[in-house]
Amino acid sequence: MPAPRHALLLTAGFGTRLRPLTEVRAKPAIPVAGEPLVRRIIAWLAASGVTQLVLNLHHLPETLTAAVGDGSDLSAHVRYSWEQPAVLGSAGGPRQALPIIGAETFLIVNGDTLTDVELGAVAAAHAASCALVTLALVPNAEPHRYGGVRLDAEGAVIGFAARGPAAAGSYHFIGVQVASAEVFRSVPAGAAVNSIGGLYNDVIAARPGAIRGYVCRARFWDVGTPLDYVKTSAAFSTDPAGTDRGQRVRIDPSARVDRTILWDDVDVGARAVLEDCIVTDGARVPADAVYRRAIVRRANDGELAVSPLRQSIHAQSTHR
Repeated sequence: MPAPRHALLLTAGFGTRLRPLTEVRAKPAIPVAGEPLVRRIIAWLAASGVTQLVLNLHHLPETLTAAVGDGSDLSAHVRYSWEQPAVLGSAGGPRQALPIIGAETFLIVNGDTLTDVELGAVAAAHAASCALVTLALVPNAEPHRYGGVRLDAEGAVIGFAARGPAAAGSYHFIGVQVASAEVFRSVPAGAAVNSIGGLYNDVIAARPGAIRGYVCRARFWDVGTPLDYVKTSAAFSTDPAGTDRGQRVRIDPSARVDRTILWDDVDVGARAVLEDCIVTDGARVPADAVYRRAIVRRANDGELAVSPLRQSIHAQSTHR
């Protein structure tokens, strides 16, 4: 069965666990091996025939629109749903976007996850069950890191578990779902409502079996924290030395750059040393500077702001 032609990409969130990187770009606009994450997602969707796309926007929207535009260079047609003055959540966002999406059945895809799940198979499972929502799931191999989805013997979602011991034996939602527009119409227009922990819990209580899981063995790559981001970028990198460069990057021939992610318009000065770093847009690394395991970014005053990467990872991951 072909995948639905229409999809909503959830790209409005703040990406708080990925700070300070998300003070520079919205999370889906962050480059993975030199290509913005959202462009990788759109290219994957378009290759499966999903070409009518809506992105919801709130945090640093200009970084997303600049990366995607109208989607034509990715063989897609992209429109935008603006969420102002507040972000509307994973159920309120789809509710607002329904008139723009313009389809009764569509995909909802998280803007911060890459996966290779077979979209046609998820759509076929959704159609066969007559569910309102079908979540793409894999066995939850890391319940200490990820909350989980609980299913009954027939594949119906019966609840959601917080990360930790309660999530043992559950399934991990990998950020792709097929949804019927009907499920969101009960959400008040303009209300901030989440799906998991909110709307979907109410639907499960009122209509058992209306939300189902499609269990598979698809791969997925997360960018939830700086450490996740580094691992995901490395997984897609084609540079044997482990250094990925964005556009208009200049590295002085005398500088040494190892296992480092360089965003756009980065300048690395003479004899500078970068090891296991992330350097964000427009940063100018001065001559003779040495940074190891650091996030280097240009502050508002034009000076460099440097955060220890190890500390950033620890601080973020404890709140996952």
